Amino acid sequence: MEELTLEKLIELTRTYAGEAEEAALGDDIIDVLFEQLGYDSVALLEVLSQIKHRYGLDLSDETVGRQRTPRDVLATVNEAIRNSRAATVLSQ
Repeated sequence: MEELTLEKLIELTRTYAGEAEEAALGDDIIDVLFEQLGYDSVALLEVLSQIKHRYGLDLSDETVGRQRTPRDVLATVNEAIRNSRAATVLSQ
């Protein structure tokens, strides 16, 4: 399973939460709060729900609720992907 990239996160955000009016989504947004980008918590939950489904990840509601910036999402999702890979290898 590939790790989530900023480009893929931007694509998923545009697809499931729309294009924010406050800021264009580009490579310079990694540390900008989603709220400052024009996305509310409901939009972010939809994006994270899609990521969980697409990548087959089990992220708790508490973990999802702590995501404030694209960097936070990338770190959390990619750690979960790495842990899932490790668990798969250990179970073989």
